[in-house]
Amino acid sequence: MDTTDLRPGTTISRVIRGNWQLAGGHGAIDRATALDDLLAAFDSGVTTFDCADIYTGVEVLLGEFRRHLAAKRGREAADRLRVHTKLVPDLDLLPRLKPADLEAIVDQSRRRLGVERLDLVQFHWWDMAVPGAVEAMLALDGLRRAGKLSLVGATNFDTPQTRAILEAGVPLVSMQTQYSLLDARPEHGLAALCQSRDVALLCYGTVAGGFLSDAWLGRAEPGEPLENRSLTKYKLIIEDFGGWALFQALLRACRTIADRHGSDIATVASRAVLDRPGVAAVIVGGRNGAHVAANAAIGDLRLSAEDHAALEAVLARRTGPLGDTYALERDRTGRHGRVMKYNLNSAA
Repeated sequence: MDTTDLRPGTTISRVIRGNWQLAGGHGAIDRATALDDLLAAFDSGVTTFDCADIYTGVEVLLGEFRRHLAAKRGREAADRLRVHTKLVPDLDLLPRLKPADLEAIVDQSRRRLGVERLDLVQFHWWDMAVPGAVEAMLALDGLRRAGKLSLVGATNFDTPQTRAILEAGVPLVSMQTQYSLLDARPEHGLAALCQSRDVALLCYGTVAGGFLSDAWLGRAEPGEPLENRSLTKYKLIIEDFGGWALFQALLRACRTIADRHGSDIATVASRAVLDRPGVAAVIVGGRNGAHVAANAAIGDLRLSAEDHAALEAVLARRTGPLGDTYALERDRTGRHGRVMKYNLNSAA
């Protein structure tokens, strides 16, 4: 598995295991099986795991996994484990958010994960029209200096707000953002800014909720309602990308590349994003052990110049999505924003 250093002394795997599917809202979780699946992912080379304060039960589960890992593989293995969490204040809380609120959430994550110092905290701000995001990031950095977290990151900030955070002196190390062959909005300014300021892109959505997979190759366009909110969200991205016919052309190009490498569409799609400038890692989900080998294969695959050219030939025909990172999702009256949920802490 490829690795990279977010900062000296902080090595992460370039494939990160996302754990939103282990939240309570995604169905019953057998804890013993989940711990074994997480261990199998670690053994495959995926040493970095992503979670959030709003993923019900997941921080507690990963804290248990840290102890499980130490018992099964030893203290040295547990020391190589990296757990990235997110701090996501409710939309309604933003106008009155105080440093004490941030500290309380950080302390909650420390208790749940069973650590004195969090590896990386990625801060989210729902509405850029509400002032206070930069001040909140400065307060979060104060908690870093106090020893409660090692590194400060953010998630889903647009380009101007990211620049404002950096200019305020926040030592931002990473930006978690949606980025896929279907959704290239980070290329509209954010990626270049982050690359120029040594801010690593940690990318989710690389398989678009499962749409970028062999399961959808050759299938007719699905009607409403779709099976879940994730598919609804990424179907809108497909429509913005250029529609179902162009999406199918992209799947065929990925399938041809996969055939050359003995791989599959999802692995090709994630590896293509991992090869983009400024991308440090891709975050891929896994509800059970069946995904372990597939996720690890992203690190093994090497795409050629011919492969990338074949993808670019299709991508040159796309019509969107337009705008800056996450701008569509922040418009609560728009078709993308109406899919989102903005006040999530009550369930976590």
